[in-house]
Amino acid sequence: MSLRGWVRRQYSAYLRRTLSATPDHVAVIQDGNRRYAEARGLERADGHARGASTTESLLEWCLELDISTVTLYTFSTENFNRPADERASLFDLISEKLYEFADADRIHDNNVCIRGLGAIEQLPPRLQDAVAYAEAQTDAYDQLQLNIALAYGGRNELLQAARRVTTSVAAGEQAVETITTETVEAALYRQSLPDVDLLIRTGGNQRTSNFLPWHAVGAGSAVYFTDAYWPAFSRRAFLQALHTYAAREQSFRRRQQERVTAVSAWLRGQAPTDTLPDAAAVWGTERTREVGERNTAGGRPAEGPACASDAAANPDGEDTTATTDTATHREPRPRTKHAAATGDDAGVSAGSGEPAVGDADD
Repeated sequence: MSLRGWVRRQYSAYLRRTLSATPDHVAVIQDGNRRYAEARGLERADGHARGASTTESLLEWCLELDISTVTLYTFSTENFNRPADERASLFDLISEKLYEFADADRIHDNNVCIRGLGAIEQLPPRLQDAVAYAEAQTDAYDQLQLNIALAYGGRNELLQAARRVTTSVAAGEQAVETITTETVEAALYRQSLPDVDLLIRTGGNQRTSNFLPWHAVGAGSAVYFTDAYWPAFSRRAFLQALHTYAAREQSFRRRQQERVTAVSAWLRGQAPTDTLPDAAAVWGTERTREVGERNTAGGRPAEGPACASDAAANPDGEDTTATTDTATHREPRPRTKHAAATGDDAGVSAGSGEPAVGDADD
């Protein structure tokens, strides 16, 4: 083993050993398959195939860390604009991987439930059949829910949900006043999909590309961007992303405890009234600070261990640093297992990879 390889292994072990918290739901925009292939003189299909291999590795890492929900942006509605031959190649690869996953011992041994997410009916019949097969083979499992976003578009999902709700109102089935967030969630592609705790995007682009706007926007999702192309995304980079999430959670809990301590002191008369800030002002200040928080530690997860060198400077094209990580917070919730549901849109928008293999923004 080379010195570089030894250092990388030791660093990965350090990241794993010092990880203080893991998210329940990780969503990934698998971007960079085509650019990875082009940079190495390979066919685009080869880039997608290597991205699929990375997706298989990601699943293993999530099982190891007891992450209960993983959502992959595999083929977006925008990806339908790609050349016909590339789409056909992607559909074949995704179908092959779905059948492979559905029959794999590691899927059944680990009780992994596979679900399609998106406008599945817009996909070619052979891919619809593959989705149905994978769902039927794993329907009873609940240890890890693997959502494959296909023909997925966040705006379209919200539009369809709005139409379902307004149709229900027009039919007299419910009143406008009774519409709640639960009503809207029930009209989305997957009713059982939990909020996203950590959103990862590879490939260097710092945007979420119409991915899970209902579940991944707001005070609950940490975001980790990395320059690494999806086929080169490593376990070390994944652990760095998890450290970003863990640091944000620690920061949020610390601030909550500081507020509780201040209120308790005031209630006991140990602090003057004018030292207790208005609750709304405190909340607004904290939200502004948390939402706008940027990592200024040279590409390191806030309060976490240093990240590895940038992929662009990595001669092996492996891993990269997070060029930006932004996070907001929500109260930690007890881990629960999420049952499967049914999906319906297509999305690889910005990525590629296994049961997800495309790069919407490539």
